[in-house]
Amino acid sequence: MSKDNELRMVVHLNEKPIYDIILTESFDGLLQEMVALGSEKKKLCIVTDTNVAPLYLELIKGLLSDCCRDVTTYVFPAGEENKNLDTVRGVYEHLIQNKFDRKDYLIALGGGVVGDLCGFTAATYLRGIGFIQIPTTLLSQVDSSIGGKTGVDFDSYKNMVGAFHMPKLVYTNVSVLKTLPFEQFSNGMGEVIKHGLIRDKDYYEWLLTNKEKIMDRDPQVLRQMVYGSNLVKREVVEIDPTEQNERATLNFGHTLGHAVEKLMNLSILHGHCVALGALAALKICERRNFVSADQVERYREAMEFFHMPMSVHGIDKKDVVAATKNDKKMEAGVIKFILLDQIGHAFIDKSVSEEEMEEALSVIMD
Repeated sequence: MSKDNELRMVVHLNEKPIYDIILTESFDGLLQEMVALGSEKKKLCIVTDTNVAPLYLELIKGLLSDCCRDVTTYVFPAGEENKNLDTVRGVYEHLIQNKFDRKDYLIALGGGVVGDLCGFTAATYLRGIGFIQIPTTLLSQVDSSIGGKTGVDFDSYKNMVGAFHMPKLVYTNVSVLKTLPFEQFSNGMGEVIKHGLIRDKDYYEWLLTNKEKIMDRDPQVLRQMVYGSNLVKREVVEIDPTEQNERATLNFGHTLGHAVEKLMNLSILHGHCVALGALAALKICERRNFVSADQVERYREAMEFFHMPMSVHGIDKKDVVAATKNDKKMEAGVIKFILLDQIGHAFIDKSVSEEEMEEALSVIMD
């Protein structure tokens, strides 16, 4: 660990360093990092939403005003329902009106919705400009800010329009998690625990062992937790940056989870849907004798401890299975389902039947 409790890792592509991920406990080092990226000759546009703007927008704008030609801001209404092309259009208009060029930067200040939308805008404005991720939720700090997957929803289809576009920097201030609403903290834990399940058994065990300290939001434990998840995400992204094979394992729990999320009209948070989908997927793993009933129960208890929803009501199993057919992870009409052959190791399976999915959904649905 370096001075000021800063942790840093570098994301590589084809063995070349592409961008840094910085974990710290304040925004104090942001100015220095931006200067290192040559920001003094650039315009910056901070993109955020109505939840985050009152908390951090003026602070970040003030910090960055001394390291660039100009800082503008674009604030859109918070909520997944606004992660769409209409909002992107609004950002485009702002950038055009303020004469942003290819050497300027966007700053994504917020959670996953902000990061995904800002990243997609950066990927497509003038065929691509640079952007910085400043994630402010647990979900975005451990998952969506890393790896360059950007996108927006199209009608009711989640992340159907998108692009791979790597950030120039991910600057994570873990101290913001202390004031994160508990429901959003619980939401992020769905992805945190998934990281251990798919790739690092020791990390999974560490999470369960330290669950009380995590729940208490102990600063050192939170930093270690975010770092552990970032290591998993970085490793998978470096192996498979455009999700041709290995990176698909990050979608454990997503096939059924996304279908539930869609059919519930986004009324259940993304991380919670992933957790529910993971519980159903673990039941398939159990029935195939990959994991034990005790291991499934241990995961279910972890969900319960972090106050994740344990079931979903008001939708039909057959409708959930049918909704998986509209998932962007389909390949030649076949669902790439992610399973575990043991805790800590995921693999892609194309043989999961509709009957297996319906049976597995029984653990989370009536």
